[in-house]
Amino acid sequence: MKFETIVALATPAGIGAIGVIRVSGPETFTIVNRVFKGKDISKAASHTIHFGTIRNGDHIIDEVLVSLFRAPNSFTREDVIEISCHGSNYIIQQLINLLLKEGCQLAKPGEFTQRAFVNGRFDLAQAEAVADLIAAENESMHDAAMSQMRGGFSLEIKQLREKLVHFASMIELELDFSEEDVEFASRDDLKSLIYELKKVIFKLTESFALGNAIKNGIPTVIAGKPNAGKSTLLNALLNEEKAIVSDIPGTTRDVIEDVINVDGIAFRFVDTAGIRTTEDHVEAIGVERTHARMKDASVILYMIDLKSDNLHDLDTQLEYLEELGVPYLLIGNKMDQAQPELKTKLEEHKGLLISASQKENLENLKEALKTLVSLDSFKTGNTVVTNLRHYESLRQTDLALDDVLTGIDNQVTNDFVAMDIRNALHHLGLITGEITTDDLLENIFSKFCIGK
Repeated sequence: MKFETIVALATPAGIGAIGVIRVSGPETFTIVNRVFKGKDISKAASHTIHFGTIRNGDHIIDEVLVSLFRAPNSFTREDVIEISCHGSNYIIQQLINLLLKEGCQLAKPGEFTQRAFVNGRFDLAQAEAVADLIAAENESMHDAAMSQMRGGFSLEIKQLREKLVHFASMIELELDFSEEDVEFASRDDLKSLIYELKKVIFKLTESFALGNAIKNGIPTVIAGKPNAGKSTLLNALLNEEKAIVSDIPGTTRDVIEDVINVDGIAFRFVDTAGIRTTEDHVEAIGVERTHARMKDASVILYMIDLKSDNLHDLDTQLEYLEELGVPYLLIGNKMDQAQPELKTKLEEHKGLLISASQKENLENLKEALKTLVSLDSFKTGNTVVTNLRHYESLRQTDLALDDVLTGIDNQVTNDFVAMDIRNALHHLGLITGEITTDDLLENIFSKFCIGK
């Protein structure tokens, strides 16, 4: 496949100390050499940096540093040049316009990474991890993206495919000798392999809940009765007045969300309407949304007003939380005004005492949250699925493997068994890009930023 030479700004748009313009393609050195005045870079060695000016005719646009990467030892495995210039929007635009005039094409979103994939730099799952790495806002997201980009997930998928391909080839061979009634692939061995593969796939699909939480933030609902201090707690954790705080019950009528980074773990906190029976139609809708959010949450911080609640109400609330089946942490607020019997009851249930308004014990709350949302499986280096597309492909693979088992048990003909195995291989291949379509690639790389 012949590619045009492309150019784009690789650093964020806006005024900064420097801007980096990336050029990649077969004419990279020829085009840049025509406008760069300094060393003749057409003869310069790869992985060297050169100082000079870029000129439009006799007009100097900027003094720059030019970094050279000769194919195949570059990100795209093409000839690549990165021009480091001053970060003026005017200068950057003038440089890009000049390179376009000299023969470059403006790169589409993700086109550099797409070329790296097409040229065999890495597979599709690793390419997608590049975007995740750029978007990483905490340690967990960074570690997950880095593991995937370095091929940890791809290796597991490759091993699954290799085992299945062997049996597929044996069954295909049997089809060639169908008249001789020979068996190259033991059906018992095939069933054992399918069960082994399904076990690995189950582990990977189960990890998606954790992976999705790592990537998008762990959904953490702050719930409780009106005036328990939910909005005050959210504001205290955020260190800003995000939610309206009032002594009037029912002030919060809709959910308010924000992400907080707790020691490398992103928690997506959701402040909800206070749970109570109300005649106010709008507040009632808010209460319904609170119940819905609690059911979908990964963690619930359930707040008890130690000053105003009573033991009967607390028992009712605990019963409701147990029925939900969502991990929760009891938070006793207004600890300085706590009723002794409520304080004792809360401690019996391993609750945490805080004062949201005074920001007391919030560090203990964060530690308790980290313990409740254990990332041990991730920290020990186990593969974690963070991408919805990968999760769906794994799920479809599992269904195809079920069809293989059903076919073997029902003694269907070899061509049907082979078809189901090919279906499983197809869905595994979609993950790493061994099987692709133009629509799939366009959808994936269009989500990347321009310049990457």
